[in-house]
Amino acid sequence: MTFQSINPATGECLATVAAFDAGQLEEALASAAQAAPAWAALPVLERCAHLRRLAHTLRDRREEWARLITLEMGKLIGEARAEIDKCALACEYYAEQAPRFLAAEEIPSDATRSYVACEPLGTVLAVMPWNFPFWQVFRFAAPALAAGNTVLLKHAANVPRCAQAIETAMHAAGLPAGVFRTLLIESERVADVIADARVHAVTLTGSEAAGRAVAATAGAHLKKTVLELGGSDPFIVLEDADLEAAVAVGLTSRFLNAGQSCIAAKRFILVADVADAFLERFRTAVAGLRCGDPLDEHTTLAPLARPDLRAELHRQVQDSLARGAVAVTGCAPHTGRGAFYLPSILDRVAPGMPAWEEELFGPVAAVIRVADEDEAVAVANASRFGLGGSVWTRDVARGEALARRIQSGSVFVNGLVKSDPRLPFGGIKASGYGRELSHHGLHEFVNFKTVWIGGG
Repeated sequence: MTFQSINPATGECLATVAAFDAGQLEEALASAAQAAPAWAALPVLERCAHLRRLAHTLRDRREEWARLITLEMGKLIGEARAEIDKCALACEYYAEQAPRFLAAEEIPSDATRSYVACEPLGTVLAVMPWNFPFWQVFRFAAPALAAGNTVLLKHAANVPRCAQAIETAMHAAGLPAGVFRTLLIESERVADVIADARVHAVTLTGSEAAGRAVAATAGAHLKKTVLELGGSDPFIVLEDADLEAAVAVGLTSRFLNAGQSCIAAKRFILVADVADAFLERFRTAVAGLRCGDPLDEHTTLAPLARPDLRAELHRQVQDSLARGAVAVTGCAPHTGRGAFYLPSILDRVAPGMPAWEEELFGPVAAVIRVADEDEAVAVANASRFGLGGSVWTRDVARGEALARRIQSGSVFVNGLVKSDPRLPFGGIKASGYGRELSHHGLHEFVNFKTVWIGGG
């Protein structure tokens, strides 16, 4: 089998990459297993020095790899540069903080001395998506490597050259052979890799279906998993919100990366007193977005990553319209070549519509009108997802109180929902479990070993 790298803006096939045969896969697994003991035994400060070199490598080759991201999955070039920068930032953050996060915790007991040590689990398999092809990998890999684990990457099929580039970055930074390996394998072969005794844990960022499959396989082999799955984040606008700020951030949150983000604002929950005013401003801003070549600095809306993703999004939009939603703007594929979809708003979204029940993974905002903040919370929580959310109000105390009532992994008051190396990231319900980033993310893939020492 081969993987194709296809430019979603043009449909052009950029490259064809062969999948690993059985011998190549075995070599990669053996290499990671062989490297694991020495990497784990390396002092944490030396592992952190590798991360610092990795950050320098990313910055040195920023333009090259940002262009690769844009060509392979369609992201706007400015967003691709920001993605590389964020990866470098994560490497630097863990290079600075990992020694503190991994320090032994002394705990008084009936022993002469007792403490908890953080030790790596071994080799972790990462099954990663295409929408942030560098960042999704680095936000897991930086803390996992700092903790002393070796990493195997099974990347999405449509970004094989990004997968290869990430391994190139690791080698350029001087990581020992086998510490990070890319596996160019089909999804059907992931279960066998999880089952392999040389793999000790699995992390996945992807769809609900993929998460269920990986969790079931890992569970059968009693292996630790972290799952970061889909989201349908509520964006709650109360009657006292700063509309100018809410519209500006709402536009960025919903249409960044052509709406292909798990933590994008997807359900705009508007209190009745402000709904029309917000929607009019929001419609004007959304209608101003322009599809075009994502390498052009003036383009403001990128294509979707694949034509089939656009087709599925349009099905969800059409079904929602058929069930009573109202098209405010867009709600149709862009004409011409490329997997573009017009920037869109659906108003009057209600239960039973795909725009209410499902994740819309593209440039479509779903507007839900509510009477007051209590109904806003009820609607926000009436979702099987629970990744992130935001609340907009001039009364910060009110916003914080409301944020505590929302069922999700994170809530931002008057701010853009985003991942930050300093803060834990992850969801609840169908959005997955476990955390990435912060010390919480680093500790997902360590063994907390109790050491009890008696008298001589």
